[in-house]
Amino acid sequence: MITKRIIPCLDVKDGRVVKGVNFLGLSDVSSPVDLARFYSDGGADELVFYDITASAEGRTLFTDILKKVAEQIFIPLTVGGGINTVEDFDRVLKCGADKVSVNSGAIKNPSLILDAAKKYGDQCVVLSVDVKRVDGRFTVFSRGGRDNTGMDAIEWIKKCVANGAGEIVVNSIDTDGVKNGFDLEMLDAVCSVVSIPVIASGGAGCKEDFVKLFKTLPKVDAGLAASIFHFGEVDIRDLKKTLKNEGINMRI
Repeated sequence: MITKRIIPCLDVKDGRVVKGVNFLGLSDVSSPVDLARFYSDGGADELVFYDITASAEGRTLFTDILKKVAEQIFIPLTVGGGINTVEDFDRVLKCGADKVSVNSGAIKNPSLILDAAKKYGDQCVVLSVDVKRVDGRFTVFSRGGRDNTGMDAIEWIKKCVANGAGEIVVNSIDTDGVKNGFDLEMLDAVCSVVSIPVIASGGAGCKEDFVKLFKTLPKVDAGLAASIFHFGEVDIRDLKKTLKNEGINMRI
């Protein structure tokens, strides 16, 4: 049985970790370097680092902070934000990332995933999709949830997987920061059309939300969260013990 993963997420803006609700109302949390060290030592299976305003501001990702984060941790690191070219992949990987997450860059240039997968391998390419319901349809948003692309999320995901994406982070804008549980309907729709790892993001409010996620949707490989970990509402080691006690395979 494949081990499920628990992944904290660092949303970084102006060199600080921030958190909001439904991608809005960002408030300051902590230093990304300090938080990264805390999670690496605290039982996290992986870490995600997003420079959340890089695409919206039309700039490349802040690599100085990324290097400091990478130096502090001993778990896999996925990095995204402002990834628009294969050269951006190269730059981020050289800073210490293990995987590179692409979102708006792939929307602007759909061949980016194909080109990066050919050069670095599928396992290095993570598709991050910001999805919101629009008129009852799962719709892709870009630039940190600011722009409605009009694209059907399921069709977009299928296309990116065919091009070589090796993993998907499904970010539900509808449940982001609300803490009422993961978007199981959206995740089920994604799991039904792909065979690569799916990471659930958006909506975790308590340990029971992770239990429900993995028991309801066994195909989901990982649960990603931010604020409940940042503010100490859920301890990762404690969460993993609870999940293991519920019969869910975890690395303790």
